[in-house]
Amino acid sequence: MTAELITQTLRVVDAQKLRLDALRPLPTHTESSMRDKLALDWTYHSNAIEGNTLTLRETKVVLEGIAIGGKSMQEHFEAINHNEAIRFVEEQARIQDPLATWQIQQIHSLILKNIRDGEAGRFRHENVAISGASATPPDYQHLAQEIQNLMVWHESALPTMHPVVRSVELHTRFVKIHPFIDGNGRTGRLLLNLELMKAGYPPAVIRKEDRVRYYDVLDEACVSGCYDGVTLLVAEALQRSLDVFLYLIEPRSVTN
Repeated sequence: MTAELITQTLRVVDAQKLRLDALRPLPTHTESSMRDKLALDWTYHSNAIEGNTLTLRETKVVLEGIAIGGKSMQEHFEAINHNEAIRFVEEQARIQDPLATWQIQQIHSLILKNIRDGEAGRFRHENVAISGASATPPDYQHLAQEIQNLMVWHESALPTMHPVVRSVELHTRFVKIHPFIDGNGRTGRLLLNLELMKAGYPPAVIRKEDRVRYYDVLDEACVSGCYDGVTLLVAEALQRSLDVFLYLIEPRSVTN
């Protein structure tokens, strides 16, 4: 049943993308406002999944340069940093450079800037266990090889896999490696959307409300190698993003 639902959802997503592509180039102000809305939602939800307590409105205010009383400096930096990382991802999607280790490290470096500068962009140098996860990340001494294997897999998957399915598997494989001490979740979701955006899709925003489901299907994928649950979750998130775009720009009939 899940496989059938994935197929149906991806069919809808691809039809929506074709409609969106047919309407390009988008009006400048419409595209800019959509970019800002999705970036804000993406920053808020990705940080909230990891425990940041800023509300959506507070996140918007922080990104406008205003401090929020009663909130920690770390929570402020998490919002600012994530927004900067989105801009980096957007630029990488625009220039279409092949996926490389330095891009992953740069995303992570932006995420932890002013929070854990000594670890920012640096692969972990110790072993870790992930609370609540069934899989154990690889030994830190093997991380360079694990990331290299990820690059090789990605190159082989480019011509053969549906972009959404490939993006999900890239995200999941990265999370399973867990190459950094902290910030792997945010980095992984940025990597997911880098892959989607390079293929011409808008970013998929995994909502805070789906946190438990997201962790459950991610854990299942890391243990079993079955990506159906996380693929469906991401495809549904992507469909929501496309719905918003198309609502704003598709011509609609006007009734008297």
